[in-house]
Formats: sequence, structure tokens, C-alpha cells
Amino acid sequence: MKNIWTCVVLAIMLSPGYPKKYVFSTVDKLPVTGNIFIITTDGFRWQEVFNGADSVIINSEKFTPDTGTIKMLYWARTAEERRKKLMPFFWNVLAAKGQLFGNRAYDNKVNVANLYSLSYPGYNEIFTGNIDVSLSSNKKIRNSNINVLEYLDCKPAFKGKVAAFTSWNVFPYILNAERNNLPVNSGYSTLNEKSEEQQIINAVQTDVVYNKTATRHDQLTFLTAKEYIKQHRPRVLYLGLGETDEFAHQGRYDLYLEQANQVDKMIAELWHWVQTTPGYKNNTTFIITTDHGRVSKTNRWTSHGEFITGSSQTWLAVIGLAFNLREK
Repeated sequence: MKNIWTCVVLAIMLSPGYPKKYVFSTVDKLPVTGNIFIITTDGFRWQEVFNGADSVIINSEKFTPDTGTIKMLYWARTAEERRKKLMPFFWNVLAAKGQLFGNRAYDNKVNVANLYSLSYPGYNEIFTGNIDVSLSSNKKIRNSNINVLEYLDCKPAFKGKVAAFTSWNVFPYILNAERNNLPVNSGYSTLNEKSEEQQIINAVQTDVVYNKTATRHDQLTFLTAKEYIKQHRPRVLYLGLGETDEFAHQGRYDLYLEQANQVDKMIAELWHWVQTTPGYKNNTTFIITTDHGRVSKTNRWTSHGEFITGSSQTWLAVIGLAFNLREK
């Protein structure tokens, strides 16, 4: 299940001394990696990851107003062609050098374990490895559960080398930054850095974006995180992107697809930087996933939640030192 992969495996690969009672025998054999980047894109369905654009939704003017343009960008005859057009890094690089899980066409299932299939419970599950039935909404409640990021930050080898950058402004509560003092930059919070690049990003956030919502534009989150990585060289970084879920709730399949394509580009850019930077090159693993699924029925694909079929169905992708199996 996803909670095991994203929480326990992360701790094992970075810290061989992690308590063995939490470890499966197969997981215990993973090699140690020097750095881990965890990346999530909120509410992005496994259907698009493995099949590309949906044939019904992309042709629906209700969900895809400019069907002609979007089909030119993301449509093709086969699922293999469509997914490569939508997510070229995933299917040209990650699929060749890493692992993808959750393709239900092959009965390969990745599911959330929590009952609610909402974001806060999903992220709690990812970072604690457990479900908490008391966390049943997306309210800004400080999480009492210890997460794997603060567990690692307490270790001498990782102290001050763990950070989180998220588009959604609820993450300081999910990760309980008040308790553990982890650097968690979320929503439209600026980053106090002296670099010219970060000052420009801060100015855009403060002065250019007028209609600020609970979810910052993913591109701003990504640029802020990348600038922090360049300046501080963290060993563990969490990048939480949110606009795929925002556009899905708006019923805009065209924008949902475009944002998925942008997420793929951001991950590709970050991977390229990692693989050309000493200390990170061939010493870093990416874990990429989502917090919940969505309805599989084409007329209700925007929805997710408790007792809504398909909401618990997710996916997981990994690339890096610990999972570079196909090259061996």
C-alpha cells in the first residue's frame, strides 16, 4: 500500500537504523540513498497517468471547451501514445529507469487506506504511514501524529536538511510545523532569501497575484523550492503541488491535462538539475504520488470522497538509486 512505500521505505533508504518492526523483508533489502525528494500532485487520477487523456471527457464541451486544441496536444490513437504526449518525462525517462505502480489494467493496485479519500487524511497517511480516523476533513487542525519528515530531522545526519514546499496552505497543520519547527513554505508565504531570483519570485507572489486562494500557483511553489535547494542543499525535500485537483474541482479537464503536463515538466527539470549537480547526481531518489483518486465514471470524474467509487485508487512512481532496477 502507498503509506508503506512513501513513509517506511523513505526512512529505510535514508536511515538503515530505522526500527525493523516496521519493515517488510523485501523492503529491508533496499540500498541506502543519499537524498530523497517526495513529490505529490493533488488528486491526479491513475487513469491519466497510465492511459493519457480520457476519450469521452476530452470530447466533452462541458469539461473541455476547446476540444480541438486540447486533442491536438494530448490525443492519440493508443493509450501508450496518449500518455507519452501528456507526460513525456514519466514515459520516456522514469518508466525506463524507475518503477510505476497502480496500473489497474494489469491488476496492479495502489490504494489509500483511510476511509475518507480527502487530502488531509491522504497526506497524513503518506507521511505517518498510518490512518487516523479522527482526521476526516480538510480543516486546519494541527496534526498530533509524528511524521517521517520530523523523524528524520531529529537524526543528526539530517538535522536542518529537511524542508517542505507546498502549494496548499494547510500543510503547516498537516506536518505540524509549529511543533517540530520544520521549514514548511506553503500557500503564498514568501521565502526570506537574499538571492535575486527569490526576490523576484516573492515580488510576483506579493504584487502580481491578486486573486490569492488557499492553493498557490504550482509554478511559484516549484521555483521557490528549486531556489531553496540550490542555496541550502537539503537531503530530504517535499514538493507538494496542488493545481491538478483545483482544475478538476472546477470541471476543467483541459486545464487539468495542461497542469499535469506542466507537473511532468517540473519533475523533469528538477531531475535534470539533480543529475547534473555533484552530491545529488546518482545519489537521489524521487518518490512521486498523489493523495487520493477520483471517480472513474466520466460524467462524475471531478468528485472524490468517502463512499465515492474510485476515490481511493491512486498510483506511485519512483526513480533513482534505490529503484534503478532496469539498468542492472
